[in-house]
Amino acid sequence: MNEPVREARGAALPGPTSEERSDERGGKATPQSAPPASEPKVLPQSAPPASEPKVLPQSAPPASEPKVPPQSDPPASEPKVPPQSDPPASDLAILRDLAPRVLGAVTRQFGHFDAAEDATQEALIAAATQWPAEGVPDNPKAWLIRVASRRLTDILRSDLARARREAVFEAPAAPVPDADDSLVLLLMCCHPSLAPAAQIALTLRAVGGLSTKQIARAFLTGEDTMTRRITRAKQTIRDSGVPFALPAATDRPARLAAVRRVLYLIFTEGYASVSADLSAEAIRLTRMLRAALPDDAETAGLLALMLLTDARRAARVSDETGEPIPLADQDRSLWNTAFIAEGVALVTAALEAGRPGVYQLQAAIAALHDEASSAADTDWPQIRALYELLRQAEPDNPVVTMNHAVAVAMADGPADGLALLDGLRDDPRVAGDHRYLTARAHLLELSGDTAAAADAYLAAARRAPTIGQQRYLNRLSHNVPT
Repeated sequence: MNEPVREARGAALPGPTSEERSDERGGKATPQSAPPASEPKVLPQSAPPASEPKVLPQSAPPASEPKVPPQSDPPASEPKVPPQSDPPASDLAILRDLAPRVLGAVTRQFGHFDAAEDATQEALIAAATQWPAEGVPDNPKAWLIRVASRRLTDILRSDLARARREAVFEAPAAPVPDADDSLVLLLMCCHPSLAPAAQIALTLRAVGGLSTKQIARAFLTGEDTMTRRITRAKQTIRDSGVPFALPAATDRPARLAAVRRVLYLIFTEGYASVSADLSAEAIRLTRMLRAALPDDAETAGLLALMLLTDARRAARVSDETGEPIPLADQDRSLWNTAFIAEGVALVTAALEAGRPGVYQLQAAIAALHDEASSAADTDWPQIRALYELLRQAEPDNPVVTMNHAVAVAMADGPADGLALLDGLRDDPRVAGDHRYLTARAHLLELSGDTAAAADAYLAAARRAPTIGQQRYLNRLSHNVPT
């Protein structure tokens, strides 16, 4: 929601405001700095993939029947497949794009989201196995829905209540509707009954089309742990009895806000890890959400924020040392100009609606940094003004206050910025955080208190979560002019 102290000296801190980073061990979320709209002295971290959605036409059912053998019980974990060569990238892109639509169609047809998700995964595995040898069917979506429907029918028939379930859940003879249920799936995966970590995992699997193994690798956790997390999330959805439909109009704004929050958490997890995979997947899913809600200004603002932040990826960390590169020192020729142009256009159009939300405000800040030809040309007074609006929107968010303090220091002088930071000295959410200590050290250095600045950099280094950040902060401490 702003950009806390992660990369730039003399820039506002990179990091989300009300967004939180999920705690993979406990399924809880703790405040996390989001990627920078600005970036003062800061640090890198670690994680992972995606592709642009392509919309495929729907036509007839598949010409060839897939081979998916029935089995007695629904799988409790990821289906096992014999070793094989990876399918072509084009096939993978098709599968990733179709995964949520197939799952949506099967869930709408049968109910039973948890079993439908397992059946859809098996259909995707069958496609990845068969298509490289047999070719992509004329209608890939219908092929996948047919395979998943047959697999789900087998699962339901094997249940103890076989007679009753066959009567209720037998696949209807009617043709598969050409509906895209991606938005319904996103809302279901981000259901408020789920913990943030479960929302993220289920979204990446059910909507993103990632395997449990891929998700586990992205979050540096074991596959068994991630399997249990996803299984529990699906059981929670099943037990809640939530219908497979859009929520009531009165509930929709809060549910959409939860979806945007989860997508932003996925993005910040990838950005903090200095790996493009999760960030790219978050951008892909946010494009999908925007396609479903083209008039939603805050969704446009979220997509703009991701693009404008990710545009700096290639320049933000040294390939040689793994240390963060301050925004002022980044090679701006490495920035992604296409992302910047798209992000600026999105946030400009969104702000014209006259109801700026927190994502739009953060995107506007990021745009000011990205459009500056050099660090010296950065419009700090305008950035300060935008952070003041963010503080009004989120008055109890300490990351916003940190970023605002840095912006004030750059626009009005370090003494004013330090006075704002002092207000967070006793806030347990950030007082011992390396980002707060880094921001304080930077402003102390600007004010000429070099001894205190060196001490603050050392204290930040002791709390930094990665070796690259620790090395960077220790070097700053030693290089403070005395």
